[in-house]
Amino acid sequence: MMNDPHAGSAVLQDGAPLSQANLAVVLLHGRGSSAENILELGSAFRLPSVAYLAPQAVGHSWYPLSFLAPREENEPHLSSALAKMESVVRSLEQAGFGRERVVVAGFSQGACLATEFLANHPARYGGLIAFTGGLIGPPGSLRHSSAGELAGTPALLCSGDPDPHVPWARVEESAAILQAMGAKVTTKRYPGRPHTITQEELELARNLLLQISDKR
Repeated sequence: MMNDPHAGSAVLQDGAPLSQANLAVVLLHGRGSSAENILELGSAFRLPSVAYLAPQAVGHSWYPLSFLAPREENEPHLSSALAKMESVVRSLEQAGFGRERVVVAGFSQGACLATEFLANHPARYGGLIAFTGGLIGPPGSLRHSSAGELAGTPALLCSGDPDPHVPWARVEESAAILQAMGAKVTTKRYPGRPHTITQEELELARNLLLQISDKR
């Protein structure tokens, strides 16, 4: 467990039962928060045909340092968090949800993990919703391995500017890399917005989920 700290952590579920849902959203909480807390987004989205799954980070943190720190300094927690995400997505595949029916969403540290997961496990997903987050790694280190692998996955990246944890430049850099990998990216900058999720952002995310769900 020392090398895979998140392996045995709980995964909570809310919303529609998987047997009745036409879309699954994996929700990733921020540092210091919880799966129970991020599941409240499901109620805010008000979409009855969507299932929500929220894994819990051990110690309420997916990795110990800033997402801008050298990656090795966030290990083994970062690799374990990505592996936990992959296990959740694979469990959804076993339940009949192809990745094109899976949306990955998160806030702050969870948004960083969600964005990093899609870049590390590229496929055609239902979508990405990153509330204040970006790809993980120190400045100047970001690369994308192959273009086109996200195959039109819609991605919404929202953030305040300035934000105390996530520089807007990293959001823009992440958006450019995801777009180069084939995602259809929308960014939304909120000058002076606190480190939170606004009602406007919730509505943007809800509208994206509605568009994705309508295509099922």
